[in-house]
Amino acid sequence: MKTTITINLGGIVFHIDDDAYEMLHTYLIAVEKQFASNEERLEVMSDIEARLSELFTETLNEKRDVIMKDDVSKVIKIMGEPEDFRDEEAQNESYSSGKESKRRRSMSGRNSKKLFRDPDNRVLGGVCSGLSAYFNVDPIVFRIIFIIIALGMGSGLIIYIILWIAIPEASTTAQKLEMRGEPITIENIKRAVREEFENVKKNMKF
Repeated sequence: MKTTITINLGGIVFHIDDDAYEMLHTYLIAVEKQFASNEERLEVMSDIEARLSELFTETLNEKRDVIMKDDVSKVIKIMGEPEDFRDEEAQNESYSSGKESKRRRSMSGRNSKKLFRDPDNRVLGGVCSGLSAYFNVDPIVFRIIFIIIALGMGSGLIIYIILWIAIPEASTTAQKLEMRGEPITIENIKRAVREEFENVKKNMKF
């Protein structure tokens, strides 16, 4: 008989056995230590927990109610080991092993694109920029299409509003990676959050 623990991960409640909990808890502590000196640490950890929550939900898939140790191992393999995404200075010292680790994570974390509205490159609701990310086309193409439909048929605005309502916004870092078809690994989450912080700093400069 094993003890089962109830946890809240990324806003979702899970039941996890004690061995799996210890593994997950140790993993999250090790991950957090990698970002201890970074100002974006809280946002990174929030996105990591949200992604872990998604992976556990997919793993259970209504077949089981309790997360097991094997489930945690599989999720860690997808997300990457903490030592694999140290800061650039440490990565330069072990370039060869880091390159192999990156290749392995890319294979295990490979992800198909999902359609989201892009809040970072929007004019109105981010529909055109989201479509451009999904189809890998310049957003100006979709903007021109909607303008032509609006002027020619008068329904362009209606179609845009419907898509605005129907397509979810990429609000988390993980969703923005999915939108671009990038693997949702901790390394990519860290990089994306860091880029976002740098862009905010640049925009705040006068």
